[in-house]
Amino acid sequence: MINDMKERAVFSLFRFKLLMTIVLLLLIMLLAACVYNAGRNSIDRTTVTSLNLDTFMGRWYEIARFNHSFEHGMRNVTADYRLLDDGTVEVINSGTRGDKMRQAIGRVKTTSQPGRLRVSFFWFFYSDYNILDMGPKGEWVLIGSRSPQYLWILSRTPSLPTATVNHIIELADRRGYKTENLIFDNPDEQ
Repeated sequence: MINDMKERAVFSLFRFKLLMTIVLLLLIMLLAACVYNAGRNSIDRTTVTSLNLDTFMGRWYEIARFNHSFEHGMRNVTADYRLLDDGTVEVINSGTRGDKMRQAIGRVKTTSQPGRLRVSFFWFFYSDYNILDMGPKGEWVLIGSRSPQYLWILSRTPSLPTATVNHIIELADRRGYKTENLIFDNPDEQ
């Protein structure tokens, strides 16, 4: 009888500890999600109201970007968009790291919202690719994503006038991006 009561007490204590561990893990996950999302709501991710995908095709030169692992140390970065016969869009990102040419081939999906694309460079994992603003003649674009950690300024030409770059940076600033973190592809030209 006493052994049976001890076993029940030990089992109850085990269940209590297990329950507390689960509750603690859930609280930690909730806190991590809150911290992760804290900066996300402070940026304006509104996309352009219309986008002609055909005119978006072709070569874009990277003028500036936020630093991230998949482009770390890259220079002379370009993105080539091509509409394939089956209606899908292919993107080829190229650039140099050191003296080696690097290339990544991805797929682009459109969404029901103009200016909001989804891009994948690995299997079926897609990321947001938001066209936040565009030059009046389509000569430049400001690209962001769901996260405030990704931002690009792209141009149809390898460089843009300083006044234009400053205007684009001001647009990104007003949206809440920390533009002081921009890395310029060819800093001597800016």
